[in-house]
Amino acid sequence: MRICSAQPNDLAKLLDFREEAAAWLSRLGTDQWQRPYPAEKLLATIEAGEVFMVRDGDATAATITLTPEAEAGLWTVEELRQPSLFINKLTVARTHADQNLGGRLLDWAGDRGYRAGVSWLRLDAWTTNTDLQAYYLRQGFTHVRTVRQGVAVNGGPRVSGWLAQRATSPAVHGFTDETEASERLS
Repeated sequence: MRICSAQPNDLAKLLDFREEAAAWLSRLGTDQWQRPYPAEKLLATIEAGEVFMVRDGDATAATITLTPEAEAGLWTVEELRQPSLFINKLTVARTHADQNLGGRLLDWAGDRGYRAGVSWLRLDAWTTNTDLQAYYLRQGFTHVRTVRQGVAVNGGPRVSGWLAQRATSPAVHGFTDETEASERLS
């Protein structure tokens, strides 16, 4: 498997990938991701170099968005002073479930942050998806607080406000990293 930066021509594939994940989440009984994700917003993050895809041959096995920008209204001013990377839209294809791809991607992100001098990996998870929250806790994240709708730190409605973080650290994640062509991480 290899990890690479998503390109603008991957937009349709990533939108389909998200729809697949939304259907799976719905079958699990959660309302997470039931609204279509705006294509222009996803394209902007792709063009910013923040979206990464794990490829297994020609198949997209997983995706993650890793950004230095926090979503407005979630983190305090003091927290925002601390060097952090924010994880969004971590998704694993059902065809590649049960291979710890999510955990390996989180380790990859932590390693990437560590090498960049960043202290924290931070994320916000869906407030009603307790299974997802438990997953992040098992992956070494610590729950910081839950920002509920209408009670965001800096204002704004919330549906994804279960906040967690873990320190960045070097890791062996088992991907070939095409984002740094000279480095083989297997």
